[in-house]
Amino acid sequence: MDLAYLRAHPEHIPAFLLHQRIRETPVSGGSICCAQRLTLDDGNSVFAKTLADAPDGFFAAEEAGLRWLRAAGAPVPQVITAQPKVLVLEWIDQAPPGAPAAERLGRDLAGMHRAGAQTFGAQTFGAPAPGFIGTLPLDNTGSAGPWPEWFAERRLEPYLRLSADRGALSPADVAVVSRVLDQITDRAGAAGAEPPAPVHGDLWPGNLVWATDRVWLVDPAAHGGHRETDLATLGLFGGAPLLDRILAGYQEVWPLADGWRTRVPLHQLHLLLVHTALFGAGYRDAVLAAARAIG
Repeated sequence: MDLAYLRAHPEHIPAFLLHQRIRETPVSGGSICCAQRLTLDDGNSVFAKTLADAPDGFFAAEEAGLRWLRAAGAPVPQVITAQPKVLVLEWIDQAPPGAPAAERLGRDLAGMHRAGAQTFGAQTFGAPAPGFIGTLPLDNTGSAGPWPEWFAERRLEPYLRLSADRGALSPADVAVVSRVLDQITDRAGAAGAEPPAPVHGDLWPGNLVWATDRVWLVDPAAHGGHRETDLATLGLFGGAPLLDRILAGYQEVWPLADGWRTRVPLHQLHLLLVHTALFGAGYRDAVLAAARAIG
């Protein structure tokens, strides 16, 4: 199988993998899927991620998000095929993080966000179909806004309930986070009135692929959201390399609203609650720290 054949007959990739007709090299690809570099007969490589028990529509949702972000000008890999249990993307040769690539990423993100979130033929928060964040369902029900109420209802409340149901957060912990939901409009301030932007939606540092001349975005939970969310989540779990240069590049193209740094914990709370829902109480302290920092 060469790259031309794969592009012409993508439906054959599961059979080739099953019968080991392609050279496979494991690579880092996150904690949920199995990631591999596939070396084809013509010497070309592609990236494949598989999940044996993938929920219905799992990779289709990721494919749709990648195509939507690409149309908005985002640096995302080209999709070669999305099958029920496998997603194949173009291969990206990685390089150490560098300042020029970081600054370009900031400019790329600003350009993507400025493209506008045309999801239902109008500017809306959400997306045309349900999605996933990790393996958890992501409610993309659309709304014209304002953003704070939509974020509370669709991005915070579901994962707060799930975290409590799974024992990761106690009733007292839930009360702390619930106060944020009650005050979210005030905490968002004037920035809460910004129009929806096409956002990656799961932009923690592990979803950046650094190359020589730019940084690529992978594993999106794409939807129309608030542009500050992508930038805030880049600061999670140790922070992206050269985050200050990423932010500097962003500010060159589309300066953020006053007070954006004070809103970082609010935007980070979504992914932190996803982690308590998925992985348990090990992320409890991070959730509570963010909730208390919001005020």
